[in-house]
Amino acid sequence: MKNIPAMKQILFPTDFSEAARTAFLYALRFADSFNADLVVLHVYDLPIVETPPLPESTKEIFDIVEMNQFESFREQLPHMHEVAERHNLGHVKMRNILLYGDLIYNINKVCRDENIDLIVMGTKGATGLKETFLGSTTASVISNVDVPVLGIPAEAEYHPIQKIGFTTQYKDKDNEALAEALEIAKKFNARTECLYITHNDGPVDVSERMENWKLHYKDYNIGFYSIEGDDIEQSILNFIEANTIDMLVMRSHKRGFFESLFHKSLTKKMAYHSHIPLLIYHDNK
Repeated sequence: MKNIPAMKQILFPTDFSEAARTAFLYALRFADSFNADLVVLHVYDLPIVETPPLPESTKEIFDIVEMNQFESFREQLPHMHEVAERHNLGHVKMRNILLYGDLIYNINKVCRDENIDLIVMGTKGATGLKETFLGSTTASVISNVDVPVLGIPAEAEYHPIQKIGFTTQYKDKDNEALAEALEIAKKFNARTECLYITHNDGPVDVSERMENWKLHYKDYNIGFYSIEGDDIEQSILNFIEANTIDMLVMRSHKRGFFESLFHKSLTKKMAYHSHIPLLIYHDNK
C-alpha cells in the first residue's frame, strides 16, 4: 500500500450550534490522533438592508453586525478551550479564523490557504423528505470541496472508534480511499469492515476482485462483506447497525451506479440519514 501523506491541518467550520459542538470533540480527537493543527472557522453574512436615504446608515448597520459577530466569536473561543481541557485535549493546537461572505467559497479559500487535509463539521438529519438547513449545508460542502469531509450527526456522542465501515464497488480508485481509511483505523486501533452490495451493474469479476483485496490487505485488521439489497441506502444502514459500525467511509462517485438510483447522490443521502460519523472522500477525476 502506498504511503499516505500525514494529516497536518484539520478545518472545523462552526456556527456554534448544538450540532457543531458535538462535532468539535471529534475534530479535537482527530487532531490529537494525527498530531494535527485544528483551524476553527466561523463564516457570517451581512443582512439584506433596504437602501436607506443615507448610505452612511447602511455602513453603520454593517459595522454593528461585524462587531457583534467578532464579539460573539471571541466569546465562544474560551468555551471551546474549556471543552478541550475537560477532555484532556488542551494541548491540541488551535487557530481561529472569522470571515464574511459565502460559506462554501470561504471554506474552499481556507482549504487552499491553510493546506487543509480534512474538514470536520456537524450535521443535522432530515425530517421526512425535508432536509434541515445544516444538513443541506453539509451536503453542499461535500459536493463543492475537494478535501475529505467528516460529517458528525448532532445526536452522535463521541466514543472511541473501534469499527470503521467502508463501502466499495471494488474499483481501483476505491483503493486510494481505503488506504486513507486504514490509516485512520491504525491511529484509532480500529477494525475496518468493507461492504459491497451486489447489483446488476456491478463488475462481472467482483468475486475475483474481492479475493485480490483479501490477499493484498491480509496483514491489516480488515473484513470483507458482500450482501444483496435493492435499497442501497437501507442496506448500508442495516449493515451499520448489525456490525456496530462507529464511522462510515464512502467515496463520492461523480457518475455511475449510485447516482442512477437516486436524484441526489448516495453520499448526500447518507449525510442526511446516517446516525454515525460519515467520512466522504472525493473522486476528483
